[in-house]
Amino acid sequence: MLKLDFDDAAMDIIAAKIADRAFEKLKEKMDTANQWPPLLTRDQLKDFLGIKDTKASELLNRADFPVIREFGRPKVPTHMLMKWIEEHTEWMDSNNANFFNRAI
Repeated sequence: MLKLDFDDAAMDIIAAKIADRAFEKLKEKMDTANQWPPLLTRDQLKDFLGIKDTKASELLNRADFPVIREFGRPKVPTHMLMKWIEEHTEWMDSNNANFFNRAI
């Protein structure tokens, strides 16, 4: 069985590179957010997030997801979506803290 061990400095470098890549992707999404309308339709949400129908349905039915249903079809406020993404990015930090400490 292959086992790789990394020292703390190597782990910090790897983690920093991953964080930088994730930040760049989020920044790109945020930069393009200004090009989107204030309220996203379901299809616009799918395009914005790069997801399909099933995942869009899951998100739109989450209790913590910002969706407005008063207009007949669900609409997602773009600025609230960006806030929701930012708030839920923290999930990665708290739930993957030991990812790099695992033996491979």
